[in-house]
Amino acid sequence: MRLLLVVLALSGSLAVPGVAAAAPNTCGPVVADPLAEEPWALNRLRPDLAWPLSTGAGVTVAVIDSGVSGEHAMLAGKVRRGTDLVTPGGDGSCDENGHGTLIAGIIAGREATSGGFRYYGVAPGATIVPIRVLRDQQRAVGGELSTVVATAIRYAVDQARATVVNLSLTAEATPDLEAAVRYAVGRGVVLVAAAGNGGGQSGAQYPAAYPEVIAVGGVDTGDKHVTSSSTGEHVDVAAPGDRISGPSPRGGGYLYTTDGGTSFAAAYVTGVAALVRSYDPNLTPAQVADRIERTADHPAGQRNAEVGYGVVNPARAVGALAGGALAGGAAADARLPRAPRAAADPMRGVTGAAVWITVGGALAVVLLLIAIPIVRNGRARRWRA
Repeated sequence: MRLLLVVLALSGSLAVPGVAAAAPNTCGPVVADPLAEEPWALNRLRPDLAWPLSTGAGVTVAVIDSGVSGEHAMLAGKVRRGTDLVTPGGDGSCDENGHGTLIAGIIAGREATSGGFRYYGVAPGATIVPIRVLRDQQRAVGGELSTVVATAIRYAVDQARATVVNLSLTAEATPDLEAAVRYAVGRGVVLVAAAGNGGGQSGAQYPAAYPEVIAVGGVDTGDKHVTSSSTGEHVDVAAPGDRISGPSPRGGGYLYTTDGGTSFAAAYVTGVAALVRSYDPNLTPAQVADRIERTADHPAGQRNAEVGYGVVNPARAVGALAGGALAGGAAADARLPRAPRAAADPMRGVTGAAVWITVGGALAVVLLLIAIPIVRNGRARRWRA
């Protein structure tokens, strides 16, 4: 069984209260360390450039992981009651090692300053629902992890009403897990998963390798493939996965890892999916994935097995939907060269709203152009609704 791909080097366990402000948290130790360095991943991705158009507001993100604490200032009031498939009756707020809380902070943490450094989540307007499936970074709840994750995915759809799901873990490919993935995508839910931490020879890992899921590889500070990041045709895009920091479950401090991990890379892409989904809630999961892939900072030539279509570009992913680039530069749609499996750009018809203001000594005249996107029926990579 392949278990969670977590590479946090922590001295102990950590945890949290799940809802906005529940009873005092007694799950796990306290971490009060401030940020020790500027988060390079945020400087690389600059998701804040997308915020004039979208902050992820209105999007519920289910984090299927080790639990998520709502105690840290970055997450206070942003974590709804979820469920605990480890401890019966729990609400998902107990995070014994801190992985799930760090993931949630990357996705949706509100802006904060620590140690003189700025830190913020990719989609600070989004809401988190924790679904706890792992006791710590190595042990599942017992039995087949795939069965538990499948249950968690269905809970995310039916109970949490999530529209984006983060899966920073791996499990065996099983009929139950595949059925749960199809169930979620068929109901319009975007699934983002870690490609795996098995290195270059690991091949496809699940649920990332299911064609309906956005599979994320990791890159380092130089945009180079993190050696521990799994490679293969299942890798769709990449994001920072090395030297990552984020909020701790207790104590108000920050966790930090020097090891590479696609868990964290998947969290950044989940945040981008929340930004896109918030800007246009009517996009299908396939369209959201296509936007993220097409607007990535793609490698030379077509996609490759290490980073897929390239490192995600949050501002361009959202700006493309608005019909133009945001501050920060690049064109809205880089027209990424596609592998043979790709189909036509479903957003080719989107021109966005154009506002023209003329001043002739009187009033401004506003014109609104309504764009009609051309939508394909499914992703050419065997996507099934």
